[in-house]
Amino acid sequence: MSAQVPRVLLGPYRSPRVRLSPSLTAAEVAQWLGAQVTGDPRRMVTGINEINRVEEGDLVFVDHPKYYDKALNSAATTILIDKEMEAPAGKALIISNDPCGDYNRLVRHFMPRAGWAQQGIHVGEGSEVHHSVVLGANVTIGRDCIISPGVVIYEHTTIGDRVIIHANTVIGGDPFYYKKRPSGYDKMPPGGSVVIEDDVEIGALCTIDRGVSADTRIGQGTKLDNHVQVGHDTLIGKHCLIASHVGISGAVVVEDNVTLWGQVGVPSKLRIGAGATVLGQSGLIASVEGGRTYFGSPAGEWKQKMREIALLGKLPELFKKLKD
Repeated sequence: MSAQVPRVLLGPYRSPRVRLSPSLTAAEVAQWLGAQVTGDPRRMVTGINEINRVEEGDLVFVDHPKYYDKALNSAATTILIDKEMEAPAGKALIISNDPCGDYNRLVRHFMPRAGWAQQGIHVGEGSEVHHSVVLGANVTIGRDCIISPGVVIYEHTTIGDRVIIHANTVIGGDPFYYKKRPSGYDKMPPGGSVVIEDDVEIGALCTIDRGVSADTRIGQGTKLDNHVQVGHDTLIGKHCLIASHVGISGAVVVEDNVTLWGQVGVPSKLRIGAGATVLGQSGLIASVEGGRTYFGSPAGEWKQKMREIALLGKLPELFKKLKD
């Protein structure tokens, strides 16, 4: 570890997707996979990304008709697909018998696990890292941080300045992301990362999973209580408050200044608008607008839900009157 490094400059959000170095043409990728290419074979593949976070230049895979249109119309410019069809203008299709398997081969090749080798680790000036903390390869910790006993930080994690992480929290564990096959579940190898921005505090026994091929991000000034789970590729904004036992699934977007009280559950791929509050033990089933308060399971605006609960309390009396 180096004792001092320059300040961690996280800057505005940009996906750190699995990048190909050097970039390859779609034809070269297809040849490497033993597959055929249609459309523009000279299209450059600069990165590999799963569908939730694709950018121009990315390769994405799709292997179910339900998602063909989403993949073909996404920002991805090379699509690994299991059906021959006409490629959209300016894009390349790589035809594969097993797009998911071939995608995994690419990730393992271009983003192999670095494991627990003590390489590329940087700790900023004034930071306290307890001797029992375990750091993976390519971990960066900014200035004036406190990393408490028993914390485990996996490879490719970036932590900003003045971050506090309490005991036995795990940052960067593998995504809960699998491909179901007749023989069981194939693990999607992770190629992403975790970014914790400046002035974040994370309680004890929290778990924050790394991205599948991009990052999981906790925004500046956000505070997490104990026992909080944050899934892969989730983006949490600035100055959020997240209380104990909240579970956030993968690919969720939580905008700035959101408050999630204890035991709130958030399914995957939802968006919570800026300034929203979700009261304790609520379960979201759809994205919600910002600036409002929600309650219940399924969650709705809290005043309406309170009226519904009050009416439910009167059901026995109403039933008795009907019976009489």
